[in-house]
Amino acid sequence: MQIKKEYIPVIIIPLVLFLDQFIKIWVKTNMTLGESIPVFNDWFVLHFTENPGMAFVLQFAGEHGKIILSLFRIAAVIFISWYLYRLLHKNAKKLLIVCISLILAGAIGNILDSAFYGLIFSESTLYSTAEFMPGEGGYAAFLHGNVVDMLRFWLIDTTLPEWFPVRGGQRFIFFKPVFNIADAAITTGALILIVFQKKIFSKDKKK
Repeated sequence: MQIKKEYIPVIIIPLVLFLDQFIKIWVKTNMTLGESIPVFNDWFVLHFTENPGMAFVLQFAGEHGKIILSLFRIAAVIFISWYLYRLLHKNAKKLLIVCISLILAGAIGNILDSAFYGLIFSESTLYSTAEFMPGEGGYAAFLHGNVVDMLRFWLIDTTLPEWFPVRGGQRFIFFKPVFNIADAAITTGALILIVFQKKIFSKDKKK
């Protein structure tokens, strides 16, 4: 069954946001900071961490930095929304609309964390889970909340052979970052754009 391109954002964006926020809220209210829950042995683990900065634990220094970063995210969402609107009213390919919808959903997902989580949750600690809507108020002001990350995939976890240069005999882990569904949506959309850019942006040849 062919899905009309107008319906693609209506399906992708709410679905990504629901999965992203559902998992974040569950982790926030059921896991202590730094706690890990194995899903598939040590290969896939739910590991609760909070990111005060950008995706994949890249940090933007200082409280002023958090405001600037949040405003930048909001501006990016406005621009991406406008671009998606333009694509829907032009002869854009469905795969491009899928990519932009994924990126937009991911951006909105992380904005929700930084904008509202500090207001509606108590602080997560190493010893206690967060409380939703605590009587004493949240742990941070508007736009000062932390982004919740929990997905950890150690694709390779091994010990390098002794003959290996520099790090021989040491433990080697490939892909250490902890991320969330929103990050994954942004990355997936961007990777598809890069890999299939010729197909996405090529114009149909007239017969």
